[in-house]
Amino acid sequence: MTAQREAETATLLVEGAKRGDPRAFDGLVRRYRVRVFALALHLSGSESDADDITQDVFIRAFHTLHEFEGRSEFFTWVYRLTVNRSIDARRARARRSESSIEEEDPRLERAVQVDSGGDPRRAAELRQTYASLLRALDALPAEMCTTVVLVALQGLSNGEAAVVQKCARGTIAWRLHEARRRLQTAMASDRMAAREGTGTSTHLEGLLTRAGFPIFRLAYPGN
Repeated sequence: MTAQREAETATLLVEGAKRGDPRAFDGLVRRYRVRVFALALHLSGSESDADDITQDVFIRAFHTLHEFEGRSEFFTWVYRLTVNRSIDARRARARRSESSIEEEDPRLERAVQVDSGGDPRRAAELRQTYASLLRALDALPAEMCTTVVLVALQGLSNGEAAVVQKCARGTIAWRLHEARRRLQTAMASDRMAAREGTGTSTHLEGLLTRAGFPIFRLAYPGN
């Protein structure tokens, strides 16, 4: 019921924005800015890029809102804009040979901050584990990585992810299955280290439960 109300509210705001009501579009920005920023951060690996992408996405959405016909939900349309812009930004960084995983990676630091509970020892363990997870995630092909982010980290259904990525549900299911296999293979050494008590948190086992993917929460103060 909540999802239905969310969709109905978004539809009303879109209709108002199309009629030229600036408050309606501002309402859409307030409603989806945090989610768009989170998606851009997960896909780009850069906070500054995520800020730029978020701004660009809503500027483009404002100027092309007349093209949105309402055949899908507004957020899936905005997500598609975000995915395309984020992949372009990541490819641009790769061409500049910039590392996507660094000590100050905002995804890493925010996830550790939330999940460590203020325990320095746990924070050190999780930082090692999450860095490995992010390297494995970023090593996936772009479309597969995007599917994982949309479903496992953003909470979209397979059907919603299929709409965002313009593909069949079966394609989403295959990507999830294959990504699960690759991530589990990449993290095998860390899971063994956890069982042997050599420094990697056993919390890793819990991270690879639902759909077999790491799910870590991120807090976005000021967004």
